[in-house]
Amino acid sequence: MQSLRAATVSEQALSNRDGAASPDRKTCVIGAGSSGLAVTKALLDADIEVDCLERGDDLGGNWFYGAGASSVCQSTHLISSKRLTEYEHFPMPDDYPEFPHHRLVHRYLGDYATRYNLRDHIRFGVGVARAESADLGWRVQLDSGEVRHYRRLIVANGHNWDPRWPEFPGEFGGVALHSSQYKTPEVLRGKRVLVVGGGNSGCDIAVEAAQNAEFTAISLRRGYHMLPKFLHGTPIDVCGERLLRWRVPLSARRLVASAASFLLLGYPPWLGLPKPDHRLFETHPIINSQLVYHVGHGDIAVRPNVAELLPNGVRFTDGRVESFDVIVYATGFKTSFPFFESPAFQWRDGRPALLHNVFHPERDDLFFAGLIQPDSGQFGLVGLQAELIAAYLKAIDEERPVADWFRRVKREQAGRRQTRINYVDSPRHALEVEHFTYRRSLKRLLKRFT
Repeated sequence: MQSLRAATVSEQALSNRDGAASPDRKTCVIGAGSSGLAVTKALLDADIEVDCLERGDDLGGNWFYGAGASSVCQSTHLISSKRLTEYEHFPMPDDYPEFPHHRLVHRYLGDYATRYNLRDHIRFGVGVARAESADLGWRVQLDSGEVRHYRRLIVANGHNWDPRWPEFPGEFGGVALHSSQYKTPEVLRGKRVLVVGGGNSGCDIAVEAAQNAEFTAISLRRGYHMLPKFLHGTPIDVCGERLLRWRVPLSARRLVASAASFLLLGYPPWLGLPKPDHRLFETHPIINSQLVYHVGHGDIAVRPNVAELLPNGVRFTDGRVESFDVIVYATGFKTSFPFFESPAFQWRDGRPALLHNVFHPERDDLFFAGLIQPDSGQFGLVGLQAELIAAYLKAIDEERPVADWFRRVKREQAGRRQTRINYVDSPRHALEVEHFTYRRSLKRLLKRFT
């Protein structure tokens, strides 16, 4: 790996050749969603030159409803509370509800960009077609064909845009769409609808279908633990945060959360929902107070996994055959980086082998932001990721010993999960992190740079 001294000499040569303001000295951030915005702010705060490249015509990423890369539907709200989602130094307005609608989230991101003057550093309508490692940084080819050279590359393209489709035998003749393509309930009205998948998106769409479709069923491979959104008027994740701050052991937190769920939602298997095959918190939490309600009222029928697709319906694993007009696959997303033609990193357990899902074990010019699926909100966590990236780059530029120490850390610990929870082995949990432990780890590292 290139030494700190060698890197400094190369950067000096760049400066002498192109001048201090050369574009080659800039850092490229791919994406102006919640992660790209946080990284752009942190780099600017550290006096690091940056270009943030955004394919769309506005910022917001997944929260820019209607954009090509957005997976939110018309009725989407935050699944985590505003206080556990917001950036640490930029709280959401007090008049926002506890679980804001996507329009408010997009407005909040716009206000964040305005407050920190980020728009001047975002290049809208500029997509990245290819990114290749060069002798001195990265060769970035844009969709337009233009080629730019950047000193460093930070990938913040999101991980909720490339649909994961299940592979079932047979062929369905009706309307089939992924949850990311579902936008409004018009496609469901008066139809027989099957929702495949029991994550938060699948449960939300099933609830919406129950109020619009002629018949709604949800197909579940396994049972999941469900938690209500509120516990006596307080967001459930805020309640959980208090237990974490009080250092309540995991076993006791499971007991408290299970008791709260039982008191407010009952025991879902009594209504026909499958019994979970894992302990609470070992899968991404299902935060939904309405699914049990609609299942209990007969508005949503519960079915096992799909065994075979038929021209006018499906055959389930229990042998039942039913007709459907529409199938919505709420089956998650693939982690994709289409601009890398050759592998820029190793994969481990379905995810890039990085330190904290951010830092490449060998390279000092490639970073990832927002490549996590936390059990609560994400913006604040990514803000800490961004601060740590900026602090590390600043330490490299200033030739501080802490930079060499951090190089050793990321080589030795890359790919390790920073949690004591054993998550279910499934693609859905490849990027899962327990937010409290993850946040504490990032803050501990940041203190080493101050």
